[in-house]
Amino acid sequence: MKFSRCSALRGELTVPGDKSISHRAVMFGALSEGTTEVTNFLQGADCLSTIDCFRRMGIEIDNTPERILIHGKGLHGLTAPTTILDTGNSGTTTRLISGILSGQTFESVLNGDASIQTRPMKRIIDPLTRMGADIISMKGNGCAPLQINGSCHGKSRLHGIHYQSPVASAQVKSCILLAGLYADSPTSVTEPYVSRNHTELMLSGFGADIRTEGTTASICPDPHLTAMKVEVPGDISSAAYFIAAGLMVPDSEILIRNVGINPTRDGILRVIRDMGGDLTVLNEKISGGEPVADLLVRTSDLHGTVIGGAIIPTLIDELPMIAVLACLAKGTTIIKDAQELKVKESNRIDVVVNNLKSMGAHIEATEDGMIIEGGYPLHGAVIDSRLDHRIAMSFAIAGLAADGETEILGADCVKISFPGFYEMLGKLQK
Repeated sequence: MKFSRCSALRGELTVPGDKSISHRAVMFGALSEGTTEVTNFLQGADCLSTIDCFRRMGIEIDNTPERILIHGKGLHGLTAPTTILDTGNSGTTTRLISGILSGQTFESVLNGDASIQTRPMKRIIDPLTRMGADIISMKGNGCAPLQINGSCHGKSRLHGIHYQSPVASAQVKSCILLAGLYADSPTSVTEPYVSRNHTELMLSGFGADIRTEGTTASICPDPHLTAMKVEVPGDISSAAYFIAAGLMVPDSEILIRNVGINPTRDGILRVIRDMGGDLTVLNEKISGGEPVADLLVRTSDLHGTVIGGAIIPTLIDELPMIAVLACLAKGTTIIKDAQELKVKESNRIDVVVNNLKSMGAHIEATEDGMIIEGGYPLHGAVIDSRLDHRIAMSFAIAGLAADGETEILGADCVKISFPGFYEMLGKLQK
């Protein structure tokens, strides 16, 4: 797919539902008693993988354009799958469902695509093993496929632990907390920084006894989970591309409606303000326990900033797009403490740096991030997305602010998180 410089972007839009929340709504609904109704569910490939996995474990799920209905069977209602559970490209599905499967009485095998088979799973295997789970990397390399043997193999129920996580990762934290539902005593996770807290908010809504204090989240076992209605807010990670486009492209004004602005996810908004961006938050409200708002962005003269420390977990998925923004800002931007970028769908540090260099950016990779000298014009190039949806979307936006033509290889990978992205972008171009 090819992109060229755009003279203006104007209009309003609503981005698809939040990916993290959509995943969790299916999982927690399946473990609850009664029928959970989910509206604004993200119909992306990753979330559809979660639906498929739970259907294979006996959960009836009605997927319609208007709503998702999950007919839950309670905490102990899952049944043994007759096939491998295919998680596709979804790290969230793979890691969170591993915690749930560790507490079951049956055995299961999890696997996904080539990318999933390279992503680090030792970070969940180790704490789950400490809890008494029988979980192994079948190739012995700390990656999928994973075999999880339940208590039918003579294991007693899981044990509650206090886990000191070396990384601030909502996937690791959520995996352990979900295993804690099946433990013999409370389970807690302490992180170096607070990661996104959708699991804590939503599980509490379903009836779990879950609490947070500082960077520690704790859960009590054997809750009675009851079905609820979940209205999924728009995904701020998807909104990020249009926020950036509105700031970068001349004579632009974009209104993005109903975006989730959870404080554990809103780091990009704070960075944009630090860079001098014209961004206004409108119509703030609480929906389904999550803060949401409309976001108005206008073309801005940006300047460099330093991004690191506790803010990184709140914008880890947005860093490729922020790096593009920094190329067009005046001065130097430093991104640090972002080692997690290396173990996403691609090594996003290397992929972002190499592709931006091909467009003429003055950018260098560091061990934990990148240093960007802004203010140099970008030119079109052929961009290898590495089939990473966030790379493809970030460089589509870069192409709108670059001279010449930018071609994205593997552009269709955006369907993982944002079906219809290119069509929505096209409707804004004037």
